[in-house]
Amino acid sequence: MKNNNHEIHKVLIANRGEIAVRIIRACRDYGFTSVAVYADSDIDALHVNMADEAYGLDGSTPAQSYLNIEKLIDIAKKSGATMVHPGYGFLSERAEFARAVESAGLIWIGPSPESIDVLGDKVKARHIAMQVGAPLVVGTKDPVQDPKEVVAFAHQHGLPIAIKAAFGGGGRGLKVAWQLNEVEELYHSAVREATAAFGRGECFLEQFLHNPRHIEAQVIADKHGNVVVVGTRDCSLQRRNQKLVEESPAPFLTDEQQQKVIKSSTDICRKAGYVGAGTVEFLLSQDGTLSFLEVNTRLQVEHPVTEETAGIDLVIEQLRIAQGLPLSITETPVPRGHAFEFRINAEDAGNGFLPTPGTITCFDAPSGPGIRVDSGVTAGTTIPATFDSLMAKLIVVGNTREQAINRARRALAEFKIEGVASVLPFHRAVMEDTDFCDQFNVHTRWIETEFSAQIPPAKRQIPQSGSELTRTFIEIDGKRCELGLPAQLFSGFSANSAAQSKVMTGQNETHPDVVSAPISGVLFNWLIPQGESVTEGEVIGVMEAMKMEVQVVAHRAGKLKYSANKGDFIEADGKLAEIN
Repeated sequence: MKNNNHEIHKVLIANRGEIAVRIIRACRDYGFTSVAVYADSDIDALHVNMADEAYGLDGSTPAQSYLNIEKLIDIAKKSGATMVHPGYGFLSERAEFARAVESAGLIWIGPSPESIDVLGDKVKARHIAMQVGAPLVVGTKDPVQDPKEVVAFAHQHGLPIAIKAAFGGGGRGLKVAWQLNEVEELYHSAVREATAAFGRGECFLEQFLHNPRHIEAQVIADKHGNVVVVGTRDCSLQRRNQKLVEESPAPFLTDEQQQKVIKSSTDICRKAGYVGAGTVEFLLSQDGTLSFLEVNTRLQVEHPVTEETAGIDLVIEQLRIAQGLPLSITETPVPRGHAFEFRINAEDAGNGFLPTPGTITCFDAPSGPGIRVDSGVTAGTTIPATFDSLMAKLIVVGNTREQAINRARRALAEFKIEGVASVLPFHRAVMEDTDFCDQFNVHTRWIETEFSAQIPPAKRQIPQSGSELTRTFIEIDGKRCELGLPAQLFSGFSANSAAQSKVMTGQNETHPDVVSAPISGVLFNWLIPQGESVTEGEVIGVMEAMKMEVQVVAHRAGKLKYSANKGDFIEADGKLAEIN
């Protein structure tokens, strides 16, 4: 779709990976130029190589890089960008970033800061939903202050209850308590995750519908008062509140449920004065009860399934809206077929979906009729432990749901990834499961409670040797430039480097005292003081990798002695502590 408005913009993309690549492609289709930014570990990432320009953020953690508003605004000005697209995650739902962009004289590609404030605060969003008559379950009017309030709510309204971050989305800072004795730790865990992901830890409570489906409506709205629901999606296949498979349109809804979702979504966005692309989410219980969940004030990961069934490029719609142009559609389009999206994460589905950072040695994506792959990686890409585990998205379209399922089976069989573990074995198993394919008995906890396929753990990957040409990069006034140098220039360093790598990645001696790291990641915190006695099976610490918390469990009883400190990065199987 060529830009016929004759106004050419330069778009800074304040994100990384797959979504940054997706936005770069839309800019190119529309005749805009793109500016990428990158953390240190992303210096050779696909989105950096594809963009028209790329600038370093001089940092390795999210806080130092993609969450640093000051650095992003400085690069936008330095590069001559006229627009800023936040993608999803990171700063995409932070009103202060939108304000900083507008204060710098740049165009923000997204809803107004005021809309983000209102709808991004899930408590305020509930108030709007009540005002327009959208369906709602019982919840707290304001964020809770401590675990005692959570326990009191559980006593009054019963379990399960959802502890939810008031700011942010994507499943971060969302914990479901099924037993009273887990409420306190889940509350603290939700606050930690929310603070780490969004910079704010406030949480509120809701009744959690038992085994619900997750239904959502894709909304776009322009500056002329037009609000349109582009389509519906079902995103019920989740693990740890992270979606793994999505489809559009949402199947097996009654006409009444479909219309209630569309009307409520339109009314909520109109009441909030919403502009841009956004998603209104609902839970649908097994008895047919529909309840408003939240509004995501951004483009969502699963937007491609709606694009494929509606025939609309949602990123280009975002660019048009930011220019002040009207929507290209005026009403909900009739779906043209059925689409699935499979999130291809670097996680070991046979080992508790643990993240597996590393270097991809083979990335052979499927193709053919009805197949689309949105990827942020290629063979040779390194998946860092500090960021999200999403590598790519496989989108499959058919004339019917049945045809889309058959094509998905074929595409998933063709997909080959080596060097890191992936969730492809899980996806292949799901597409053979009658609960999902035929009867549609799935719900948001189906994977944890009913999915029975046995998936073997992925093989431990062996680091690959380097190529004859060593590529490196320099920054000139903050702008990335690439150098290719003969590998022998670095031969004097290679022996030391190899030895150091062996020490960092080699497995521990199998000493009975050693507590090994369950994943490669950062030691978020110790939960038991050093020198204290612990029991076998007790949770003694928390590690974090790819935005996911993983518990460190005592393998034996004894006295705890730290070998790593809070904030240290530890390789998988590396030594964390001893229990003597």
